[in-house]
Amino acid sequence: MDEQVLYKVLIVDDIPANIHILAETLGEEYDVRVATDGLKALELAAGLDKPDIILLDIMMPGMDGLEVCRRLRDKPECRDIPVVFVTAMTERDVEIQGLELGAVDYISKPFVPTIVRLRVANQLELKKQRDLLAFQKQQLEATLAKVKLLEGILPVCMYCKKIRRDDDAWQQMEAYITEHSEALFSHGLCPECAAEALRSLEEAG
Repeated sequence: MDEQVLYKVLIVDDIPANIHILAETLGEEYDVRVATDGLKALELAAGLDKPDIILLDIMMPGMDGLEVCRRLRDKPECRDIPVVFVTAMTERDVEIQGLELGAVDYISKPFVPTIVRLRVANQLELKKQRDLLAFQKQQLEATLAKVKLLEGILPVCMYCKKIRRDDDAWQQMEAYITEHSEALFSHGLCPECAAEALRSLEEAG
């Protein structure tokens, strides 16, 4: 993982002892935040400084972890945050239900610190790769959008060489191309124009 990035880990559990163990296990490598109930977890997950991964206990009073996960997946700003369930439950149907809701992994109680660190590190590495692919896709779409702006037939004045824009206003060709692409212009004289300019100067003199 990128050593310059301090990933944010949100631990959600209503038992202080569990929070203490997980925070102690992960605190040296990550920026650890804590929520002791589902509503607080949803608030932190949707905040401006949202977590990179959530360790979510299933059995909590009030709103359980399954419901928290369901609500996270319903929020566009939260649905890409990987959720790892932390549980002592071993029932297969509960595990299936959690994965169907979008959880990416499970950590079983009692905790084994090495396993906790490895599972969190693996999921954060996967998230890093997904984020990179999403960024590259966004960059590619932006580049394609710029290319499309210069595709097709451009209406150019046959005398002054201005281009007619979509709003029917006429714009200098250099300004139009600069506005719709990454191209920059430098100006000079081709040999024919240089000779013509020299003849004009001589005639004027």
